Amino acid sequence: MMNAASGCGVYWVLMMVSCSKLCAAGSSAASRVFVLKGEDVRLDVQKPDLLRGDFIFFSWTFKSKYTVVGLPYNAEPSVHKNYIGRVEFSTEDYSLGLKNLQEADSGVYTAEMSGDEKHTVAEHSVTVQERVSPAVLTVGSVSSSSDSCNLTVTCSAQDSSINSSVTCDTQTCSQEGGERSEVTTSAASLYVYLSRGSIICNHSNPVSWSEDMKKIKPLCHQDHNPDDQMMIIVIVAAVVCGAVARGR
Repeated sequence: MMNAASGCGVYWVLMMVSCSKLCAAGSSAASRVFVLKGEDVRLDVQKPDLLRGDFIFFSWTFKSKYTVVGLPYNAEPSVHKNYIGRVEFSTEDYSLGLKNLQEADSGVYTAEMSGDEKHTVAEHSVTVQERVSPAVLTVGSVSSSSDSCNLTVTCSAQDSSINSSVTCDTQTCSQEGGERSEVTTSAASLYVYLSRGSIICNHSNPVSWSEDMKKIKPLCHQDHNPDDQMMIIVIVAAVVCGAVARGR
């Protein structure tokens, strides 16, 4: 079983391929911050050295549309009406705390100071995401013999699914086509792969993950082997015949 860190690690490996789709929004210079819906975040100033001099006005703005927090020189900070009760602004390090984030809060937050010159001292592209839906791994078919086993599985989440085939011999198992993955419509990653004798279905995004797994050996149990079934029949017949003989 993967822990939370490794679960999110799977997501990042897969998203390297699709980053151009997910990272298109917002400034390329902005640091990317992912937040679980309903959670809080703190955005720090990235260039604190520029704040050591005098400035007339400091602000955090959202999507360049309106000022979340404004701080005139030698005055109290003012908060935009949309963020009243949801903002914690520090007059010591000028960081911005946002509470109970929702999808509508996704976007670029920019910190600027104005004095003799205007400087951008922070830029964060915030993405608020919901927790991923549960990963579900189902077995479609299994066929086995004394020296091999073939099975098909489906790794699925709420809005996507992946089919995969696994072949095992007496020593190892392999996945047809290798590890399978895709980016779902909710910008999460669905991933099916083999690990330590198990097949694993993982559904993850940067803020959450879900996993379902099945051990391969029990699925490929040799009870289905005709030779084993014949042996059982012979043993049962011998027991029955012995009991009949003793009864006589």
